[in-house]
Amino acid sequence: MKDLVEYIVKSLVIDEDSVKVSETQNDDETIINVTVNPDDMGRVIGKQGKVASSIRAIIKSISSRQHKKVFVKFGE
Repeated sequence: MKDLVEYIVKSLVIDEDSVKVSETQNDDETIINVTVNPDDMGRVIGKQGKVASSIRAIIKSISSRQHKKVFVKFGE
């Protein structure tokens, strides 16, 4: 799923080289941290957070099929 998030985010931003996606595994959940250039943060978040919510919805639907908990967090 990390690769899917990275692919989606890189298709949204201008500076693809600044995109960093890391994955942290806890007991029963996975946290995917996305870091982008501050100039591209608006593109990733979207108006009223709709793009970020869409990315989270895609990951949630895939992870629920696999019976896993996956969270996506965005930062600069």
